[in-house]
Amino acid sequence: MSGRKETVLDLAKFVDKGVQVKLTGGRQVTGTLKGYDQLLNLVLDEAIEFLRDPDDPLKTTDQTRRLGLIVCRGTAVMLVSPTDGTDEIANPFMQPDGA
Repeated sequence: MSGRKETVLDLAKFVDKGVQVKLTGGRQVTGTLKGYDQLLNLVLDEAIEFLRDPDDPLKTTDQTRRLGLIVCRGTAVMLVSPTDGTDEIANPFMQPDGA
């Protein structure tokens, strides 16, 4: 085994493409991936943060704020997904209110 660490994710295919990043603590940002390293530190350009609902911190709202060029520290990154080719759907496991 070599002493070099390798990441499980191959983020090279997402460089210069839109990604959605979920961070520990519930923050969620989208932007254009400009770079990354083996520790999963991410550089996002034109980043936009989705603000959380003040009544329920686990839910995001439609309100956003522009962040511009940011660095997401690898220890805080929980999820990286492409923005193209993904759609949000209703939760199929939620019970109807009348049940």
